[in-house]
Amino acid sequence: MNEHPISCCPGKNHKMERFLEVCLLLLLYNEIGHGYGLMEQLEQFGFTKEELNVSTLYRTLRKMEKEALVCSCWEEGGPGPKRRTYEITDAGKEDLAQWINILKMRKSMIEQLIAVYAETTQNDKETK
Repeated sequence: MNEHPISCCPGKNHKMERFLEVCLLLLLYNEIGHGYGLMEQLEQFGFTKEELNVSTLYRTLRKMEKEALVCSCWEEGGPGPKRRTYEITDAGKEDLAQWINILKMRKSMIEQLIAVYAETTQNDKETK
């Protein structure tokens, strides 16, 4: 399913932290989540378990909680240890909507860049 892994360009410095935050906000939009469950769901956005460790996930969730984008509480009951669950806030929903608009704009710009590149490299091949 992961046709274009995030680490497709070794040696290039990618800042995926913000993308991770947007993905987490989307996952929490419709349902409350917990760390390991969120980690599994992030694979649909191209994250692999090798690229994303649990400490990175929880550090990001704590940062988002400080920014009031998510809130958390300890889940009571059930077998096994208590789990911290996370829920998106109204501010998180607003932030998500803003990021989706930014990503749409960036997607359009990236598609234009790729089209110009394709045209440029095609012209280069034809002149050789």
